[in-house]
This record gives sequence, structure tokens and C-alpha cells, in this order.
Amino acid sequence: MEVIFIRHLPTPGNEKRQYIGSTDETLSEQAVKIFRGRQEGAEAVPYPEIQCLTASPMKRCIQTAELIWPGVPVRTEPLLRECDFGRFEGKTYEELKDEPAYVRWLESGGMTAFPEGESQETFRERCREGVRKWIRRWMEEGVTRAAFVVHGGTIMAALSGMAEGEHSFYDWQAGNGCGYSAKALEEEWKSGTEILRDLKKIG
Repeated sequence: MEVIFIRHLPTPGNEKRQYIGSTDETLSEQAVKIFRGRQEGAEAVPYPEIQCLTASPMKRCIQTAELIWPGVPVRTEPLLRECDFGRFEGKTYEELKDEPAYVRWLESGGMTAFPEGESQETFRERCREGVRKWIRRWMEEGVTRAAFVVHGGTIMAALSGMAEGEHSFYDWQAGNGCGYSAKALEEEWKSGTEILRDLKKIG
């Protein structure tokens, strides 16, 4: 089956370059306007038709899912939420750059736990389990193409641990409204080899 991963469109906090994780923002009006205009023109992203759609329960993901695939019911999965940035939540680099905990986090390559937030290990594993859960379910339902509309961090967490070959977390960055397509081979998954193959960029 084909599995699509799409990152949500921008929120007001994204546009201000804030760390937006657990904050349940809606999409910015400007982002929605730009998206609609682009999809009506030559720069439209060729989103494929899908049978099933699962999103993070955050408003920004649900709204993006409904914009891209109107009429397709959106099911939500809490395991696919963005990371909780703890004390960094809602702040910008400029506001954090002199804070020792932030400097240590940057120097670790983003691998240390966020102060009062979620550890990277916990975040990455829950995202992967959420993806595995729904791919298994779609296979049981006989689905041949389905999509996740989630967060940039969720995509990086899932694909860095599930895509064929060796990849780092940051190899899988995606722009807002963009993402990847992948193949999940049913015979492999049913035998316990839960790998995503033949990954291609979307957008």
C-alpha cells in the first residue's frame, strides 16, 4: 500500500518562528489564503487521491487535512501529536538563545529532553507506534492508499526510524503542506518487518 505523510500548513506561531508543539493553534488565515490560491494555479501540489486519512488531533492538522482532502473523513490519533517543547513552548530562538538549557539542547543536536517537556526518545517512539498502528489497520481494511496529516517533527520521528536504509532525524524535514510518499509491503509487515520503502518527496 502507499502511505502519504503531509506536514500541516503554517499557524500564526509558525509564522513568528516560535516553537509550537503542544499549543493547539489553528492555521493562519494568510496561510489558508495562499494555499487555496496556489492549488488553483500552476504551482499546485499534486496531492494523490486517497481512501483513508488520519491526522494528529491538533487543530492545525485537522484543518489542513480537510483543506487538502475535502470530503474524506478525518480520523485522529493522539500518538501523532507534535513534541511538547516544555519551557521552550511559544518562544523564538531570539528569546531562548542565551538560556543555558537551550544552548545545551542545540549543542546536543536536539537530542536532550526539553526542560519540563518531552524527551526525544519518548517522542520518536510514540510517533512510530502511531504510524505502525494505522498502517496495520489500513492493511486489515484493504486500503491501498492512505495519508497522515501531522507535524514536521512527527514525520521526522517516524521516517528516521522506519524508512529503508540509514537516515538521520533531520534528513526528513518537510515544508508546510509538503511531505513524502512511501510504500508499505503487506507481506513484509505481516511477517513483522515494518519498513517503509521507495520514499519520494511531495511538494
